[in-house]
Amino acid sequence: MDCVRLVRWIEGSDLLKEIQSRDDFSPNVVTYTSVISGYSKLSKMEEASIVFDEMISSGTKPNTITFNVLVDGFGKAGNMALAVAMYEKMLFLGCLPDVVTFTSLIDGYCRAGQVDEGLKLWREMFARNLSPNKYTFAILISALCKENRLHEACDFLRHLRGWNIVPQPFMYNPVIDGFCKAGNVDTANVIVAEMEEDRCNHDKMTYTILIIGHCMKGRMVEAISIFNKMLATGCAPDEITVNSLISRLLKAGMPKEAFRIKQITWENLNVGLSSLKRTIPVNVNTDIPVAV
Repeated sequence: MDCVRLVRWIEGSDLLKEIQSRDDFSPNVVTYTSVISGYSKLSKMEEASIVFDEMISSGTKPNTITFNVLVDGFGKAGNMALAVAMYEKMLFLGCLPDVVTFTSLIDGYCRAGQVDEGLKLWREMFARNLSPNKYTFAILISALCKENRLHEACDFLRHLRGWNIVPQPFMYNPVIDGFCKAGNVDTANVIVAEMEEDRCNHDKMTYTILIIGHCMKGRMVEAISIFNKMLATGCAPDEITVNSLISRLLKAGMPKEAFRIKQITWENLNVGLSSLKRTIPVNVNTDIPVAV
């Protein structure tokens, strides 16, 4: 967090102390929750807990937002024991959890590498008649892909169609990347086709994953085609994408195509030649300009 935001949260904490010292005004649930949120965003969960205890001691009842902030903060800090304890306290005080509560708990377990615990909460969420949001889906899809449980991740993608959720590229990209890294580019292409059927446009990450995936399989013609489509849609590639494609083209004995990619990138997207030259080896045909 930048210094300005840090100072603001410190000032917020000082403001809380000032309010507490006054006889004509008492902090309410919004005041306490704001300060707790500030500490949580700074990963200062001990201080957030102290303010929460002060809140309870003052007789101010926390609401769902208060608990969600704490559950999310502990989960991101890797302390699932306290995240779950806060969830249990939430239930004990009669405060009903919502989709944000469950998504934060699922995220915490997935960050800790306990995906199956996250899936249990997914089922509990449905038992409480709560509908997942796009982040709930995205977190579980990404976590399953990290564990190479790609077919389960695909099932989650296909479940999207049963919910009123607009598909986003960040939901598909981990699955496409997983299959490409596993050398299964054909299945990755199937997922891409499903993505397009769901009217979900590719983003820069999608194109980069596909280009590198096809290059790794030696499918240079397809990689070039994807790169051209990327440019045609107005999606600007970054240096990683361009350099990876150029490097693979050179290794495949296609220096003219490599130079063409570099040239059109320079002409259309204003990517500096100097940054691209760094990754181009010198032992290519002498009729191709190279760095020395």
